[in-house]
Amino acid sequence: MRTASIQRDTRETQIKLSLNLDGTGKAEISTGCGFLDHMLELFARHGDFDLSVACRGDTQVDYHHSVEDVGICLGRAFQEALGDKRGIVRYGQFLLPMDETLVLCACDLSGRDYLGWAVDLPAAKVGDFDTELAQEFWLGFVRNCPGSLHIRRMAGENTHHILEAVFKGMGRTLKEAVSLDPRHMDEIPSTKGVL
Repeated sequence: MRTASIQRDTRETQIKLSLNLDGTGKAEISTGCGFLDHMLELFARHGDFDLSVACRGDTQVDYHHSVEDVGICLGRAFQEALGDKRGIVRYGQFLLPMDETLVLCACDLSGRDYLGWAVDLPAAKVGDFDTELAQEFWLGFVRNCPGSLHIRRMAGENTHHILEAVFKGMGRTLKEAVSLDPRHMDEIPSTKGVL
């Protein structure tokens, strides 16, 4: 079972998160931020990940700490669930169209963290969500599940659509990257022998 349970308590947030990489897309999400809940539900569904997140954060300030810390916990959960990464495909990519929007997502679960974020967002807010926090979420993720993530807006005018395409696309990208390669089940997918 490629699963993980993470608990993280700070003065700003208290988070419990559980992840099953080989799930069916079931999500139970309660972060205190409706837009983030929606994005994580989409991520889980399109990645076929079973994901449970409960976050109590200092939302009276804003959503920054909650969004960033949930990203941190999700990254930690992926890292823990993957173990030594034996047998995984390692790479993933997806080009996701959504109405007028087109977003490219790609990743290499290399063990070296890098976020290539080229997502121009037309609006600073979607509802009460500061859209710049999407980048903070993926920075939190990649710093705790080290790899190269590249996310690029190829087209798009509606900020909700763009961010939705990012989370759906990353779900499908990571689904591919963490999938098991039946031809190389006993191998680390690197000539170095370690990731």
